[in-house]
Amino acid sequence: MPAIGVLQIEIHIPHARSIKDRRNIVRSFKSKMRTKHNVAVAEVDDQMLMNRASICVVTVSSSKDFAEKVLEAVERDAEALLGDMFESAVVDFV
Repeated sequence: MPAIGVLQIEIHIPHARSIKDRRNIVRSFKSKMRTKHNVAVAEVDDQMLMNRASICVVTVSSSKDFAEKVLEAVERDAEALLGDMFESAVVDFV
């Protein structure tokens, strides 16, 4: 049975002075995660808030264990890349 894993990441961007600053950070983060981990990434909530972002990362695999490993790697990289901006992450399987 295929596994669909969803990782929702909450980001706080206190130094963003405009929506454009915020979008640059989010766009860069999404691009890096897509390139490194071959996952789908989308901003799903808080799109008009200047200092917050909610991003979902999705992977599809024939194995739940493999999907879980991919999302754990994404979460580790997100924490390393975002530093203090990283607030939380929640994994769910569909």
